[in-house]
Amino acid sequence: MKVLATSDLHGDLAAARKVVEAAAAADLVLVAGDIAHQTDGLGPILEVLAPLGDKALLVPGNAESVDALRLATDLTVLHGEEVERAGLITVGLGGAVPPLGSEGSWDITEEEAERLLAPFDTCDILLTHSPPKGVADVFGPMGSIGSTALLEAVERMQPGLMCFGHVHDCWGQEGTVGTSLCRNLGPGLYWCDL
Repeated sequence: MKVLATSDLHGDLAAARKVVEAAAAADLVLVAGDIAHQTDGLGPILEVLAPLGDKALLVPGNAESVDALRLATDLTVLHGEEVERAGLITVGLGGAVPPLGSEGSWDITEEEAERLLAPFDTCDILLTHSPPKGVADVFGPMGSIGSTALLEAVERMQPGLMCFGHVHDCWGQEGTVGTSLCRNLGPGLYWCDL
């Protein structure tokens, strides 16, 4: 299956149009959060992404809550849920994990992330907004800001692919956790065959 993935569009309509154009060649399209900027512009960018239809799976970032995202689109939004598309099981979790604590950030505690992911034993794709601890997660002087709950989840589930964004300094970087490829997407077009 041909998977197209992106993250951190932050309201960039031109970048969203590129995703939609490229999606004609994809079986599945993943969007790993921060679709808008603090929910500003969520409507217009989701209107651009709407033609993705059933191919698309989204998780909220820390720039939009799961409720705001679900109210604004008919596309599938995952947060502590799984879905099967194109023969692949995807588990999704949004928000900033661990919490950023900055004004307007939609944050999830490590404990909440652990609770939401606990029901899932395995998946083909783990789609999150935040990175696992120690993989493409270094943010300037703050250092590693990845999630221990997400690291434990990827260690336990061993998906073929874990996609995330959130840490702009590490866009395009990847690493492995066990047999899982973990990729910090950024707003470009990332292709993967699963």
